[in-house]
Amino acid sequence: MAHKKAGGSSRNGRDSAGKRLGVKLFGGQTVAAGAIIVTQRGTKMIPGENVYAGRQHSLHANVAGRVKFIRRAEGRVHVTVEPEALAAE
Repeated sequence: MAHKKAGGSSRNGRDSAGKRLGVKLFGGQTVAAGAIIVTQRGTKMIPGENVYAGRQHSLHANVAGRVKFIRRAEGRVHVTVEPEALAAE
């Protein structure tokens, strides 16, 4: 009869890699057309002017310009891009 219990394998040791979500370009920074501004799960931030949402709710610039974050009355943040012509003025 064994005097020691058989050593079992650990139940820990699993973890998924981080998905690198979040804001990629901050307010005032210049952005190229089509560039990713925010990666997110769900619509925490909403696309505003010159910004569109991709398949996984990531926000992309429609035109080249300057990034702007606007908090609206309903509490959501709208991400907009001011075109280069307007940003230069």
